[in-house]
Formats: sequence, structure tokens, C-alpha cells
Amino acid sequence: MKERQLQIKLPGVPQAKQGREIPPQWEWTEAGVWTERMLATLERGIRGGKWYSLDDKVWKMENLQRAVEKVAAGKSPKKADGRKCRRYAEQSAQRLPQLQRMLQEGRFEPKPAQRVWIPKLGSKEMRPLGVPPVENRVVEMALRNVLEPIFEHTFAENSYGFRPGRGAKDALRRVDGLLKAGKTWVVDADLKGYFR
Repeated sequence: MKERQLQIKLPGVPQAKQGREIPPQWEWTEAGVWTERMLATLERGIRGGKWYSLDDKVWKMENLQRAVEKVAAGKSPKKADGRKCRRYAEQSAQRLPQLQRMLQEGRFEPKPAQRVWIPKLGSKEMRPLGVPPVENRVVEMALRNVLEPIFEHTFAENSYGFRPGRGAKDALRRVDGLLKAGKTWVVDADLKGYFR
């Protein structure tokens, strides 16, 4: 049986917080980077519209560790890339301090991506794909953890691609809602060859 703690409110005495208390729309942000105070500033807007001194958040060890976890998550151990990501995660205690120093000193230089060819869906053609080294992805993810919340709240409400808490099914629900509301216009765009 769980015991309940009795909390008594005394006048003039602030209550202890239970973890990070943030609005639900920011639950996806990285706790090791985005403090309650920073998120409150993000909500009300920052003076001058510019954030300063965020680079120390990128190389913060807690952020780098979470970045490694995110990069390795969901990668198949049956594929070479998945094995590389998992190996990096297993060795992160030894590798991250050096990466952190390189970032702090401005010496980190991303390595070139490896070119691989993958089959195009429904075609006999092959499509080129650049696979960046794991360490590049770790730094990119650490940067994303810092920068994404700054830009996320300025994006269009009807934008669903590659956004936290949103996806293709949300876009389909929006289309369904618009159709039910009587909207009937459809725009069809052919982007063949757009990404060449």
C-alpha cells in the first residue's frame, strides 16, 4: 500500500516542486536544456527577439547523452548503421567528453557523409542517400534539442511534417475536418525531381 505524504501549506513558505513543472505544450522539450524559466521566456517572448549564449547548452553533457540516446533509439541492430549507432551509445562514456571538449573549443568538424544507393519505391531506379557519421548526428541532435523549441512555436498551425507531437495522421484528421466543414478545394503538386 502506497503511503501518502501530508503537505501542509504555510503562509509565506514556497511549496517544493516535484520535477519540472511546465505547460503541456512543452513536455517534449529536452529537460536537460530547457528549464522552466527558459520556457517561460520563450512563451512571453524574448526582448529583441534573439537568444544569446545557447552554445553552452549544446555541449552540456546531459544534452549530449540524450542526443546519443535519441540517435540510437529505433535503429535496427540488423543493419550496419544501427550497429554503429548502438556501438557509439555503448562507448559514449568514453567518447562524449572528447566531443564536448571539441565543441567547447570550436574544433569540431563534421565528417563527410557516406554515399549509399537505395531502391526507389515502385521503380527499378536507385536513389542516392548520404548517411552521416554517428558523431555528426549526435551533434545535430544536440543542436536540435536546443534550437527546435525556439522555432517550433513560430511555425504555421497547419504544418505537420517533422514536428514534435504531429504527424501524417494529424494532417489527415485536419483534412477530414475541413472536408466535413464543406471545404472542397484540393491542390495537387507534382514534385518529381525536386530533390535532385
